[in-house]
Amino acid sequence: MRSPLAKVMQEEEAEEINLTPMLDVVFIMLIFFIVTASFVKEAGIDVNRPEAATAVKKDRANILVAISDKGEVWINKRQIDIRAVQANIERLKAENPQGSVVIQADKKATTDILIKVMDAARAAGAYDVSIAAQEA
Repeated sequence: MRSPLAKVMQEEEAEEINLTPMLDVVFIMLIFFIVTASFVKEAGIDVNRPEAATAVKKDRANILVAISDKGEVWINKRQIDIRAVQANIERLKAENPQGSVVIQADKKATTDILIKVMDAARAAGAYDVSIAAQEA
């Protein structure tokens, strides 16, 4: 016959709550939300975009280039020289070959800088170049 102490120990073991399945579910949900989350990419500065009546939202804009009102060019939250735009776009295009280039030019930016950035993007092999505008 078993001793009363062994019977009490066996009952305590049977009454424990097993947290392993709950932790598995929590970790699977965490992985699911991390994988499906869409992260917002920014060029690095806020740009006052011009309005356009025919503006269309583009879903897959992977390479963002911003041009400030002072003529500064920003890619990946870094200010870069106009001569380095082609090399930066080539690098980003190598990381994501299907990526398209979107240029966010300020209303007061000169067309000279805009054309230089567009030429650099095309020279880097990005032929899907768009200019961001605000919907009117």
